[in-house]
Amino acid sequence: MTWTLLLLLPLGLIALAYMRVPLLLITAALAAWLVAAALHFDWSVAASVTVAVLVGIPALLLNLVPLRRALISRPLLAVYRNILPPMSDTERIALEAGTVWWEGELFRGHPDWQKLHAYPEPQLSAEEQSFLDNEVDELCRLSDDWRISHELKDLPPETWQYIKDKGFLGLIIPKKYGGKEFSAWAHSQIVTKLSTRCSASAVTVMVPNSLGPAELLLHYGTDAQKDHYLPRLAKGLEIPCFALTSPQAGSDAASIPDYGIVCRGMHEGREVLGMRVTWDKRYITLGPVATLLGLAFRLYDPDHLLGDTEDIGITCALIPTDHPGVQIGRRHFPLNAVFQNGPNWGRDVFMPLEWIIGGPAMAGQGWRMLMECLAAGRSISLPASNTGMAKLTARAVGGYARVRSQFKTAIGRFEGIQEPLARIGGHLYMMDAARRMTASAIDLGEKPSVVSAIVKYHITERARIVVNDGMDILGGKGICLGPSNFLGRAYQQIPIGITVEGANILTRSLIIFGQGAIRCHPYVLREMRAALADDTPEALTEFDDALFAHIGYTASNAVRTLITGLTGSHWVGVPGDLAPETRRYYQQLTRFSTAFAFIADAAMLTMGGDLKRKEKLSARLGDILSLMYLCSATLKRYEAEGRQAADAPLMHWAIWDALFHAQTAFEGVISNFPNRLIGMLLRRLIFPLGRPYVVPSDRLGSEVAKLLIEPSATRDRLTADMYVPQDEHDAVGAIEHALKATVAAEAIEAKVRAAQKRGDLKARGPGMMRAAFEAGVIDAQEFALVTRRDELRDRVVKVDDFAQDFGADAVPATPAEARNVTALAA
Repeated sequence: MTWTLLLLLPLGLIALAYMRVPLLLITAALAAWLVAAALHFDWSVAASVTVAVLVGIPALLLNLVPLRRALISRPLLAVYRNILPPMSDTERIALEAGTVWWEGELFRGHPDWQKLHAYPEPQLSAEEQSFLDNEVDELCRLSDDWRISHELKDLPPETWQYIKDKGFLGLIIPKKYGGKEFSAWAHSQIVTKLSTRCSASAVTVMVPNSLGPAELLLHYGTDAQKDHYLPRLAKGLEIPCFALTSPQAGSDAASIPDYGIVCRGMHEGREVLGMRVTWDKRYITLGPVATLLGLAFRLYDPDHLLGDTEDIGITCALIPTDHPGVQIGRRHFPLNAVFQNGPNWGRDVFMPLEWIIGGPAMAGQGWRMLMECLAAGRSISLPASNTGMAKLTARAVGGYARVRSQFKTAIGRFEGIQEPLARIGGHLYMMDAARRMTASAIDLGEKPSVVSAIVKYHITERARIVVNDGMDILGGKGICLGPSNFLGRAYQQIPIGITVEGANILTRSLIIFGQGAIRCHPYVLREMRAALADDTPEALTEFDDALFAHIGYTASNAVRTLITGLTGSHWVGVPGDLAPETRRYYQQLTRFSTAFAFIADAAMLTMGGDLKRKEKLSARLGDILSLMYLCSATLKRYEAEGRQAADAPLMHWAIWDALFHAQTAFEGVISNFPNRLIGMLLRRLIFPLGRPYVVPSDRLGSEVAKLLIEPSATRDRLTADMYVPQDEHDAVGAIEHALKATVAAEAIEAKVRAAQKRGDLKARGPGMMRAAFEAGVIDAQEFALVTRRDELRDRVVKVDDFAQDFGADAVPATPAEARNVTALAA
């Protein structure tokens, strides 16, 4: 009985903390144990009174809320206010912009997996599916990437006109304005398919439907602005661009030096209240061909024509590019990509206040507008385009690895090639899952700012790995540009996605955890808001509620981290209706979620405001959160697609790889924790029995690789909605035809080799198959099939060659003709 009673106290408290029971219930349980202990050990009256006072006073202070607020929370609030670093308006707006979605579940330490699977899967309407199957396919057909990028340096006029006529520039614009009013999922699917064919077409369609004038007008424009501009944008009568990035303020967009001064001036023959704007922008996609310029600048009112405020703040306006003073510069040339991109500028350009998006009332609201809209754009554009490039790589390189043979064996069967093929397949499966789940969040009305940063960073980084691996497999064919090289341009242009819409280094080291720690944490933002508010009873109440809930949350996560570590998370409850083969992943993700919540609190508590300067630690913490999100999306995809057994190797490889890297990120945080004592404690709590994950096995990698090198439903699902040309003279189309012929010819080759072993066929070398036909080893149909395979194989492995001077000798004498021909020699 004595040992039972002694063990009951720590075990009971641990169990209650694990179950996250309220403080009052823990206090009651402790009181009951003390009564039992007093009776069992026959405490004296003096001892009982002493224990009651020592335990009872803190218990009363903690449980009597008015007393706790007066004696504990109020002094703590004063301290918190003193140590909390000041927050600028731009920082506050960035933190408050958007919504918190599934990433919030991952941050609270005990994700509700039923909630994840209850999110509806995105579906295309009949109209959207028809557009994807017809208009998008036709645009792909019209987009010859080699001709566009090497010869024309732009989309052909007929392709530009097709984009305008078929409504590609108005995908997100409502039907009442003449647009398509397509879903975010349809937008993502369209950009993904176009990106499997030609970056210039994809970007030209992507930008007007992402962060730009149409998006901002829809949310903030006046009725007059919507009625005038949206129909023109939908019909392609206006080509929009949005100018945000300045030479002196790239990543730090909130510090743009471009400015406008409120003043009076002449417009259309009359004096109006307006602003003189000076700006210098670069990297503006569609800028060189735009007719409508969206512009971000800081607005000042030194003469107080609008009110008492002098620094009004960042403002967004719409300016016709033919307006006097608007200067559209020449083109940038981003790594051989020929989508239109370039600088623009203006000096003291006068424009009326009505050109502010939303009218004068929205002056100074530009940063909020951008932050709220940026999440949606970043959630679709770059994840879609980079997933498209990865699909192209998986299908074409996988087929090439079966068609191309060395040492009488398809190169895709060598373990050295299977390793990068496994990365290509596993990463693509996860990338596409994250793209799909995030687009569905947009269609559900979410504006997930943290998730948009996660998918922007991790999908573009995985695309870099996938395309690099594809280039390694292609070898010499990959490094020689020409019409037959289907991957070289993607390889050149991968850094563009890494760089734009928030450079990846910045996104990883500052944004994902920097915003996530505050936005997604269940209590930190509430504490900060209370501390930043006026000293009122309401602020104290909010701070008290958040603080003590936070303390209980952290204590519970510490206990849960240790218990799940000691038990290997085998006791973690998982919904019974999920796939049995994924059960352990849900348990381990729950364990990692709990450990992440605890280590994030430990970092914020011990480092405070210094944490945002610990960019390496912040990046690793962001990696953990990101990888849990990607795993969640992958598991959701596996369930949504009906638990396809043939696809399981892709799912298993992707999860194992992600959890291994999440584990490595934990180790990186712990090993570099500034307080070594706390770092040692964190290691004992998080990995009490060692680290559970290793890299995906070679056997699993071989299974994934095999899925990429042969026609199958799994290969089709992995590369679904990719544009696959049927023309066998197209670089990708040739691989598709050659793959089918190669698979069919393998049995014939086996028959010929058997005849050689028996001594029935003496021929070797190029004439062997004809000799086999003439000897009766194979029939005419088989000989024709092998001959056809050889023809297609030679076309697939062909590398383009050019005149020694790349055609420079053919340059005509007239300047006009020279411009056309020198494009060939560029």
